[in-house]
Amino acid sequence: MISSTLEFAQEQLLQHTARTSLILLFLIPILYLLSNEILRSKARLPSFPGPRGLPLIGNIADIRLNAAEKYRQWTKTHGAVYQIQLGNIPVIVVNSADAAKAVFGQNSQALSSRPIFYTFHKVLSNTAGTTIGTSPFSESLKRRRKGAASALNKPSVATYVQHLDIETLAFAREAFKYGDAGRKAVDPMPLIQRLSLSLSLTLNWGTRMGDSENALFHEITEVEEEISRFRSTTGNLQDYIPLLRLNPFSFGTRKAAEMRRRRDVYLTKLNKDLDDRMEKGTHKPCIQANVILDKEAKLNKEELTSISLTMLSGGLDTVTTLMQWAIALLGQRPDVQRKAIGEIRKIYGEERMLCDEEDDMECAYVMALVKECLRYYTVLRLALPRATVRDITYQGKLIPAGTTIYLNAWACNMDSNVWGPDVEEFRPERWLEQPDAPLFTYGLGYRMCAGSLLANRELYLAFMRMLSCFEIVSHGDVDVHPVRGSSDPTSLVTMPHRYQVYFKPRNEKVLRSIIEEKEAAKVFA
Repeated sequence: MISSTLEFAQEQLLQHTARTSLILLFLIPILYLLSNEILRSKARLPSFPGPRGLPLIGNIADIRLNAAEKYRQWTKTHGAVYQIQLGNIPVIVVNSADAAKAVFGQNSQALSSRPIFYTFHKVLSNTAGTTIGTSPFSESLKRRRKGAASALNKPSVATYVQHLDIETLAFAREAFKYGDAGRKAVDPMPLIQRLSLSLSLTLNWGTRMGDSENALFHEITEVEEEISRFRSTTGNLQDYIPLLRLNPFSFGTRKAAEMRRRRDVYLTKLNKDLDDRMEKGTHKPCIQANVILDKEAKLNKEELTSISLTMLSGGLDTVTTLMQWAIALLGQRPDVQRKAIGEIRKIYGEERMLCDEEDDMECAYVMALVKECLRYYTVLRLALPRATVRDITYQGKLIPAGTTIYLNAWACNMDSNVWGPDVEEFRPERWLEQPDAPLFTYGLGYRMCAGSLLANRELYLAFMRMLSCFEIVSHGDVDVHPVRGSSDPTSLVTMPHRYQVYFKPRNEKVLRSIIEEKEAAKVFA
């Protein structure tokens, strides 16, 4: 029977080659699709509900835009913890404060790793390596985390105050200069990026970024912005559909390789410049030099670069994004500005323009303003994904080892069970009413952001000085709604559209005098 069937097929193939080829051309994709759907169905976690999605791509089409908000909406149908499928890969999504504490807080060590994504890990990061935050768990990661933790703990952050002082003063100086003392509207983005980048460079390599007009500034900010897009959990289809990796003309692969090459150039330059200064004995204390000189750290070159990349991307992601949203919002909320300056003056008086750089977040309202910005404009809406290293359970349901889990930090920060019915309003006072309420912006558990203390201190001082020096006035319309106002709804880091504001000095004469005095003292040199 089998032999006769084969003979018949062979005869048909020889006699009707064109017809047979067309039939095969039609059948092979169908067979592939059917077999893939069987595999996709078997890959689902049996205990968890969730939307089914489409063949091959799963739920990718549903979440291409504003993924975190879509996940939040699905909680109404599927509950706080459910599964989606990206391609064939099942992913558990956690969307409430209570569920986050149960899953991430009670299984910290089991959720200590990261999943590997083809585009980011194997194309983009195969030369300089990954940041600490994006690395899968390993002994190397433990060494890097230890090195970063010692550089970012509270005593260490206190030693960086002089750098925070200089960079926040430089921000005020640029806002005054480029805004022509409040007479000209300016785009605050380059000012914010310079502040974040210069602080990262100073802390890690011991070198400042003096202004936002040189070539290195533009190169680093452009490349790091592009690299951030490759960390998107939904923007790279080839991460979930392996068939697409065979495409030799893949735009994503070529773009990732180009960004890798350009990043390698400036990392090599920054490292070489520091090596030269260390050899001459002219280097300033910085994280990279301290780790190199620490014989007990035993970090290799790739591990040192990983710490450097962490400082670079963390500052540009967190501080830049947060301040860009905050300035846009403050330009439309003079009531918040009035309250903030009133509270600042209660501490520093009417005459003093600049707060003390040693101010350890003493103004409760400004700290509440920082926290509300971090909540309302959650920097990473989806905290970097975790991978379970062993089986865990949630409400008696098995989540097997190797499962990818997302913390929807956006949904957790917008949890009405924590904040009540006004959760979608921007209201700093909520943090004065509930100072110990959870904030999920920096993640949760073992892999939460190691730089949160530094970021909070930097944001606080930047807000204090910006509000003390200037009244912020909007120029034109900009949508400051955290979802609707996103300029790129596919990006991992959610930014508003570019805009302009007026930085109007509260006392032009005094501020000009302060800036000229600092320039004469070569503070910004």
